[in-house]
Amino acid sequence: MATPEQLHESVEGLTIPGLLRRNARRFAARPALTTGPGPDAGTLSWAQLRAEVAALTRGLTVLGLRRGDRMLIAMTRRAEHWVADLAAVHAGALPCSTYDTLSTEQIGAVARHSGATVLVLEGEEQVRRWRPVLDDLPNLRAVVVLDWDAAPADDPRFVSYAAVRGATPPDDAAFEELTDAVTPDQPLTLVYTSGTTGDPKGVVLSHRNVIYESLMQDRLVPVPEHPRSVAYLPLAHIAERVLGIYMPLCNAGHVTICPEPDQLLPTLRAVRPHGFFGVPRVWEKLAAGLRARLAALPPDQAEAVTQARKTALEVHRLRSEGKDLPAGLAEPLEQLDAQVMRTFRAAVGLDECHRAFSGAAPVPAAVLEFLASVGLPVYEVWGLSETTGAATVSTPGAYALGSVGRPGPGIEVRVADDGELLVRGPVVFAGYLRADGGIEPGTDADGWLATGDVGTVDSRGFVTVTDRKKEIIITDGGKNIAPTRVESLLRAHPLIAHAVAIGDRRRYLTALLVLDEETAPLWARDHGIEETGLQALTRHPEVLAALDRAVAEANAVLSRAEQVKKHRVLAGPWTAETGELTPKLSLRRRAIDELHAAAIESMYT
Repeated sequence: MATPEQLHESVEGLTIPGLLRRNARRFAARPALTTGPGPDAGTLSWAQLRAEVAALTRGLTVLGLRRGDRMLIAMTRRAEHWVADLAAVHAGALPCSTYDTLSTEQIGAVARHSGATVLVLEGEEQVRRWRPVLDDLPNLRAVVVLDWDAAPADDPRFVSYAAVRGATPPDDAAFEELTDAVTPDQPLTLVYTSGTTGDPKGVVLSHRNVIYESLMQDRLVPVPEHPRSVAYLPLAHIAERVLGIYMPLCNAGHVTICPEPDQLLPTLRAVRPHGFFGVPRVWEKLAAGLRARLAALPPDQAEAVTQARKTALEVHRLRSEGKDLPAGLAEPLEQLDAQVMRTFRAAVGLDECHRAFSGAAPVPAAVLEFLASVGLPVYEVWGLSETTGAATVSTPGAYALGSVGRPGPGIEVRVADDGELLVRGPVVFAGYLRADGGIEPGTDADGWLATGDVGTVDSRGFVTVTDRKKEIIITDGGKNIAPTRVESLLRAHPLIAHAVAIGDRRRYLTALLVLDEETAPLWARDHGIEETGLQALTRHPEVLAALDRAVAEANAVLSRAEQVKKHRVLAGPWTAETGELTPKLSLRRRAIDELHAAAIESMYT
């Protein structure tokens, strides 16, 4: 494993444009970016990728994109998304990919805060959703549209991607000057968080941040030269930005883009990646598929697999506890794995996976142990956008079940007096973007970042995350959701006294709605309902219909991940005495989970 000094030395002087130039010269013909698996897949070599970036960079500078400007990109996963992002970086601007699930209201908030001068939109859907906010963006100079047929004919702000790409003839000398002008500590990218109060924050990361993170992961868990990988998460997600853009630039890897989530499994099978990062829901689905294959085995094969799994799980547990393996156990395990388990991993395309990571939310221990038993140990990592992704990493040589690993080389993690985890080191971000374009530091005077997570650090240095200090919800798909925003929208209806968003570590968001003991009876009388008792109103068709509409109205201004999929209506009232509220009338979320467990579980069964 590399020391912090070795990593710092490796990172020194490197920039993303410099790495792209290195790859285009040293590995010109090697594949860099492939769109989709199969015979119709298109591939850009490293030389071709840099040529595309150079062409678009020239066009963006003609549009007026300048050093320090912000550029927002609303595209699905496709090669032009990578090209647009890297072109903005070469121009010295700050690119930012936005989630395709944002509502128009959220689009406007991000666009206004960023002060974007250029937007890059893919097609009809993006134009439709973004056009209502364009007149509220005073700094906007141009909207670049990839699918020109989707652009309105009467708006001069719109320009086609093809026109921008071909705006000027090649000028290699000028492009090399732009490449040389970029410095390691210059801002590289902008990533918007969900925000603990519902207001997103713009995290600014530097070239040094992302290159250190990328090289750190490569040194901690090595993969073969020019590794294959699959990009399937949104590029607005910090994990995909590191794994899908920056790490392949550092190791000259080959990225295959999976355009649609339902194509992940066939893409994995076609690519057989050397490394793979999954959010918990992905690992759960892969485990379910492998379990189904195991259940279908004939008895004679099932017996051999059972023995192999038993041995693999024993080894996994011993290593988790930091114990030495008994003599003679390692070699039989390798033989069993090669003879029995490798074919099962091949069924999900992970038979050549050297680095399997999970993050964004905890994975059930049973899922991790099952995967380890079939020779696919998955190691948990922990971090956030402000730490450029992983700040702690579990590795094959150092992991503990239930923990998120140890701090990476050069990274420090300590526990504050109130239990909050603090992080310091070269992956900690430059700061938050201010609305005026400046950068506000996000650390204290000594460089410590308060993460908002509560946890512990044990005697072996392993970090365990036990809670989220500000009650952010993280679904098992890795989406960060601020419950207060959802709840405030629901409470706007006069029938509702309290609303509680549920969904942490679950597949989707649900809500408990509690009737207002004062206004609900009045609402009922106004609507000609004779029975005004709270219990009766929780079952009345008109009340339920009104609450259905209230949820639908809230969902209309929420992103897809934030939308409430199911809800239950409770009579209440909730008080400090009944246990759901504090003396200050704040929600006691843990108590609510316990007191109303049956109602909550009914929304997930």
